[in-house]
Amino acid sequence: MIQDPLVSTAWLAEHLDAPDVRIVDASWFMPGTPRDPKAEFALAHIPGAVFFDIDEISDETSDLPHMLPSPIKFASRVRKLGLGDGSRIVVYDSQGILPAARVWWTFRAMGHEDVVVLDGGLPKWIAEGRPVEDGPAAPQERHFTSRHQADIVRTVEQMKRNLETGREQVIDARPPGRFTGETPEPRAGLRGGRIPGSCNVPLTAMVAPDGTMLSADKLSTVFEAAGVDITRPVVATCGSGITAAVVALALARLGRPRAAVYDGSWTEWGGREDTPVEQG
Repeated sequence: MIQDPLVSTAWLAEHLDAPDVRIVDASWFMPGTPRDPKAEFALAHIPGAVFFDIDEISDETSDLPHMLPSPIKFASRVRKLGLGDGSRIVVYDSQGILPAARVWWTFRAMGHEDVVVLDGGLPKWIAEGRPVEDGPAAPQERHFTSRHQADIVRTVEQMKRNLETGREQVIDARPPGRFTGETPEPRAGLRGGRIPGSCNVPLTAMVAPDGTMLSADKLSTVFEAAGVDITRPVVATCGSGITAAVVALALARLGRPRAAVYDGSWTEWGGREDTPVEQG
């Protein structure tokens, strides 16, 4: 039986007080969005949740946004959030799935496999009249062991080598206009277009209007229509490594849990002069 990487709001409501369940609010917004995820967390979050700051729990020495932190930094930060070894971590966000998938992938990239995403996130939870609380979190520190999983992380050099070998299919989760280069990138200084040979599976093709992920059957149809053979290795990319994790999450729902994510994504590839670009 395939282990579904998503859990329902009903499941979480039943396990809210389970001693091994830890809840993480991964809410994040694109720069320039007039919303503050930390302030929103303080006003309303699922009871017992802690706030995971995607931009702070990152490699702040990099000039690229929210790159994976070192295993040492990651362990230090999540221990203070009360997220330890032996915990089943449930990640949600205030959009439905988007940044929650990134944090799901991040925990797995650091060796913690017992992590799932709340399908539909906080919007679905609130729409169903389920409880929320306000104020700051008060977690009890727990031990966390980081073990970097290089097989699900890709660097720009690995992506360049893949152009020669074609070993991995590259799936780009940006909107179609950005994939073709017809729509300007939201980040200044980036070329338009895509990594040569990649195919497009945008976020909107994987997520229903209510913010939940499509069923496995529907996802299979989506990937097949995009020309993806899910039995072959896949690496996902997007604008800055957030939406790419939704591709990895969708493939995990289809029983392919080791899809990789190109961490630097288009912010890195489109901002360099030594990386080829395909348009149209």
